[in-house]
Amino acid sequence: MSGTYSEENIRTLEWKEHIRLRPGMYIGKLGDGSSLDDGIYVLLKEVMDNAVDEYMMGYGRKIDVSINGREVRVRDFGRGIPLGKVLDATSKMNTGAKYDSKAFKKSVGLNGVGIKAVNALSSSFILKSFREGQVKEIEFHAGEVVRDEPLKGAKEDNGTEVTFIPDETMFGNYHYISEYVESMLKNYSYLNAGMVINFNGNRIISKNGLVDLLNDNMNREGLYPIIHLKGEDIEIAVTHGFQYGEDYYSFVNGQHTSQGGTHLTAFREAIVKTIREFYKKDFDPSDIRSSVIAAVSVKIEEPIFESQTKTKLGSKDMGPEGPSVRNFIVEFVRKNLDDFLHKNGETARILLKKIQESEKERKAISSIQKLARDRAKKVSLHNRKLRDCRIHYNSNDERRLESTIFITEGDSASGSITKSRDVETQAVFSLRGKPLNSYGLTKKIVYENEEFNLLQAALNIEESVEDLRYNNVVVATDADVDGMHIRLLLLTFFLQFFPDLVRKGHVYILQTPLFRVRNKKETRYCYSDEERQKAIRDLGPDPEITRFKGLGEISPDEFGHFIGRDMRLEPVIMRRADPYTQFLEFFMGKNTPERQDFIIDNLRVEEEIPEAVRG
Repeated sequence: MSGTYSEENIRTLEWKEHIRLRPGMYIGKLGDGSSLDDGIYVLLKEVMDNAVDEYMMGYGRKIDVSINGREVRVRDFGRGIPLGKVLDATSKMNTGAKYDSKAFKKSVGLNGVGIKAVNALSSSFILKSFREGQVKEIEFHAGEVVRDEPLKGAKEDNGTEVTFIPDETMFGNYHYISEYVESMLKNYSYLNAGMVINFNGNRIISKNGLVDLLNDNMNREGLYPIIHLKGEDIEIAVTHGFQYGEDYYSFVNGQHTSQGGTHLTAFREAIVKTIREFYKKDFDPSDIRSSVIAAVSVKIEEPIFESQTKTKLGSKDMGPEGPSVRNFIVEFVRKNLDDFLHKNGETARILLKKIQESEKERKAISSIQKLARDRAKKVSLHNRKLRDCRIHYNSNDERRLESTIFITEGDSASGSITKSRDVETQAVFSLRGKPLNSYGLTKKIVYENEEFNLLQAALNIEESVEDLRYNNVVVATDADVDGMHIRLLLLTFFLQFFPDLVRKGHVYILQTPLFRVRNKKETRYCYSDEERQKAIRDLGPDPEITRFKGLGEISPDEFGHFIGRDMRLEPVIMRRADPYTQFLEFFMGKNTPERQDFIIDNLRVEEEIPEAVRG
């Protein structure tokens, strides 16, 4: 064995060094902005949490947010950080007012860490605190103070202004996606009715709280009017839609707990108990919750989250003498939902019919489920459709957010990805030819069709999307007509049966280079014709140009460049207003004449690719 272990091996890191060395402990993962949970959005969230906490405590009615390229600015109109503590609050770990329950009750930020992580992971971080006619301003670079202004007079209203630029040496070639930012900001508005957020000139405000959230996230009305239940420290909105699966939005103290936790588990349990008791029938839980869409928000003093990113609530008592979170939610739902159903007979009738229809469909496919599961188990043992990785999304590993599955077609393409992947976090699923067009089919097809059944088993989403094994589901097909068709068929499958995968930002398209331009000294991979032309100019006369026609033509050595840290992923974003059911009906339904007319009306002939570029 080699290596020594002595006093010289022991070192103490400064706060900023530790954050930059182990960013995953503080923001989950880095990423380039293509994923909802990438670090640049967590940085914004940490700043927003502080601003919203001020509003929740009764200070300031609006928050101004702007993103200009990579520069982010958040200005709240709360009390402002006490001027003598601005340096400590921004650069000393475990420093903040959230430990004092008199100053902040039921707040989001608890550990005095968040704003320090933003500071350490930003190439520029400027904080101004306005308080009682004075302003204190400090500027940092990567956590180091570069400018500490003395107190000055100021005519601006009280509050705090934070301006930061995430450090590209940490995050790489990142970019903000406005839809992701808007989604985050709207969640804050739903939970704080009446609070105004101005984002890049657009005004975001909610008057009806979680009812607005559900309405904005459904592209058609629910089966019955949204049931809206409010109590002290709890708010619930629920209806049933037409989608497969269950769709939940859960929050604790204004924090979007995207991975659920104790409060969401309690709600799912409570709705089953309440409905069984109301109808006096022992319905299967899956029949009750099938197609449910609900939002649950609770407020708790000193909540326990399972990580610094606060995406999952752990177990916590409401107070020294109070009930557990679970009991509090179960009792609230049992009383208030039962009262509602007794008073609203038409809603109760519609809900009963929905449960009975779900029961009928479940029993229709139950006979083939066992055969399908057995087939999936046998295939996983005896073939190589799935080359799995070691770290999964539903594990507790610190790299769980990096877990990725590439869905590709053909042995050559899957072989190249398999040989160049990170076996710790990247899995490969190989399709056999084009998948079936699943539009208009019932969920029976998921079990009857071998490809769909095996894909469902690989993703581990048969029982619930919450059991998903991979955070990133990446469609990796050729950039030609056949590849585009396979993409559309897979998206149809996901949108038909597992829309949550898309809605919650798990589905991506892998971008691979179209061209390789190289000379004896340098190789450039180009993802567009514009990049190709620039590479030709930069590399000088007569470079060698290769046009990649398919993934199988890219060697494993080269593929490693495209699925590593600089991997380009195009997120499949389902906007609230997107009528995806109409979209699927038009492109994947049986309206062939309309599609033909559309193609004829929009046909255009591309210029022929020059011979030198064909490769």
